[in-house]
Amino acid sequence: MLKKLPIEKDVETKKVLKKLATAHRALAELKGVVSTIPNENILINTLGLQEAKDSSAIENIISTHDDIYKADLNLEGFKSLNAKEVQNYISALKKGFALISKKKILTNNDIIEIQSELEKNKAGFRKLPGTALKNATTGETVYTPPQEYSEILDLMSNLEQFINDDTMSDFDPLIKMAIIHYQFESIHPFYDGNGRTGRIINVLYLVMKDLLNLPILYLSRYIILNKGDYYKLLQEIRETDNWENWLLFMLDAVEQISIETIELIGKIRELIFEYKNILRNNYKFYSQDLLNNLFKHPYTKIEFIERDLGVSRITAAKYLNELAKDGLLRKEKLGTGNYYINERLMNLLTMK
Repeated sequence: MLKKLPIEKDVETKKVLKKLATAHRALAELKGVVSTIPNENILINTLGLQEAKDSSAIENIISTHDDIYKADLNLEGFKSLNAKEVQNYISALKKGFALISKKKILTNNDIIEIQSELEKNKAGFRKLPGTALKNATTGETVYTPPQEYSEILDLMSNLEQFINDDTMSDFDPLIKMAIIHYQFESIHPFYDGNGRTGRIINVLYLVMKDLLNLPILYLSRYIILNKGDYYKLLQEIRETDNWENWLLFMLDAVEQISIETIELIGKIRELIFEYKNILRNNYKFYSQDLLNNLFKHPYTKIEFIERDLGVSRITAAKYLNELAKDGLLRKEKLGTGNYYINERLMNLLTMK
């Protein structure tokens, strides 16, 4: 039987508190570094797609960077269902960010909207019994979440209160994020998309608590690398009420991914400045909007330049073809259309 929040025992053990300090340090540094990138959409688009790809891969929705960015272009002649699902993830993340930015709370209606954007259906919380979490290899049932609609509603309204009402528990926000994730995945309120919705909630919660200004700490990469532990530790709480290992796992994820993201943002920033100098010194048509476009869309096309710069199609094509001729972009053909790849940015994003 899944208990309501808050949890009664003090889970902030000595080990947890020690790890909490280093996780907070790394996260605070990441928050500072983010403000050094001139346009926030550059990070939301590029890092958001990384997270979308990894979070979907945890659910065995496998896609390549190439497919994802091509899907973003909406070119004729390109279809990939998995890439489309990854695209849905990024739009669900952006929708969630827009919802919490306005009001700094996250309601059940918001969570339903995020899941609906992700799954492109309006099923809402589970109303029919029969959902069970099974071992992918053996097929045996590992965990049976609440089955009754009334119980799911009751647990979700308790979780909604825990997310938004800080008087319910005085645990540190990073500890709360890990507890919220455990509780949400254990309620398993939807027929589909619980894992991905839960991982979106993680990063939105950090933004709500002002630990980040943008939703760009993506823990899915860490979870993929430690997928067995992720599921094992969630189950350990259900079976033995041992929270320490799970909390240490999540805090380590925050710390490691913060450090990796700081490094990646630093490299992206250097590349932006390098491109800025080249464009400013060699092209009459240089503008900040053009620079932003080339980094917001690692794969860009004529229509994006037309829209972002307010120029004609002929002018947009001329700009892109000139940059491709000089090796700043790589021109590719798909069906009847062309697209242009910022290859050096792609190399940074796909480095492991």
